[in-house]
Amino acid sequence: MDTRTGLPVVGMVGGGQLARMTHQAAISLGQSLRVLSVSPDDSAALVAADVRIGSHTDLAALREFAKGCEAVTFDHEHVPTGHIEVLESEGVKIYPGSQALVFAQDKGLMRERLAELGAPVPRWGRVETAEDVENFAGGVWPVVAKATRGGYDGKGVWMLSGPQEAAELVATGTPLIVEERVPLRRELAALVARSPFGQVAAYPVVETVQKDGICVEVLAPAPGLTEPLALKAQQLAIDLANELGVVGLLAVELFETIDGIVVNELAMRPHNSGHWTIEGARTSQFEQHLRAVLDYPMGETSLTAPAVVMANVLGGEPGGISIDERLHHLFATDPGARVHLYGKQVRPGRKIGHVTVLGDDMTSVRARAQRAAQWLQEGR
Repeated sequence: MDTRTGLPVVGMVGGGQLARMTHQAAISLGQSLRVLSVSPDDSAALVAADVRIGSHTDLAALREFAKGCEAVTFDHEHVPTGHIEVLESEGVKIYPGSQALVFAQDKGLMRERLAELGAPVPRWGRVETAEDVENFAGGVWPVVAKATRGGYDGKGVWMLSGPQEAAELVATGTPLIVEERVPLRRELAALVARSPFGQVAAYPVVETVQKDGICVEVLAPAPGLTEPLALKAQQLAIDLANELGVVGLLAVELFETIDGIVVNELAMRPHNSGHWTIEGARTSQFEQHLRAVLDYPMGETSLTAPAVVMANVLGGEPGGISIDERLHHLFATDPGARVHLYGKQVRPGRKIGHVTVLGDDMTSVRARAQRAAQWLQEGR
């Protein structure tokens, strides 16, 4: 408890942009999020008042960080499961808990549990040898290989076109699962939040657009998605949140196929597919996550405009006009564009921010968001 305000303290492990935007949401609730950051230069550490420097793999640092926190949560899934279990045994409230979070940490366990629950998943299998991969493929290539732990933004995912590539990947010693290549129409995401009390709030289903394994756009609501399929996706996310015991945000990444929807990945934290909610929903995913871990009643999730598009801003090549000048030009040409920069050092292809645009027509809103993101990335 914060003795100055009488309000509970939430600790977030990880100092990236998700913690930065959660801190922004905490301000309106009278809080200043406590952040465990590896470096004082991390995105959230640059803005939060209560920053502790330490590693998420250091149990002693986690113990010290958790002292005085009403609840501890995460801006990534890379905290060792064993450390979370130790803290839970010592009475620390951790959301999501270890028994839920493990299904976002380990893709093999996730696939097994989803299959047990009857959720739609691709054909998949665990593999240890190149022969295992070949047997799974059955002569039908490509197949998708995934590292069981640690992958993100396209890292830890490989499209294997034949036995030679399979042998080279297996030789690295990376623990793997393999999946069939799903004949997808597009990618969707269903985002829900769940409190310890069991209240659940679902956001409109969105379309996510990927390039080189990185999400570049999110369209809310997903254009042309039929109401029955949208309701099915939302209900699936709600059911998974309940069955897995998730507290906080759950993002269910989906493939839409000719036959319906298939679960691709799970994330148990605020997620890139929900950044649009800051301006585009009545309650942002970041405030909703805080409400959930504090067991507050959930906020309204409806859209604030008929069409909302979020476009990620990636780092461009060095040179050209400064980012400050780019902002000047962007705001002059599109005063309605909302920009969120993460305070990160610019590297080509790195997510350094996002832009959100709202309007009545998805086509024009999407064009504005794309133009704004390109301008901030390239200065043209």
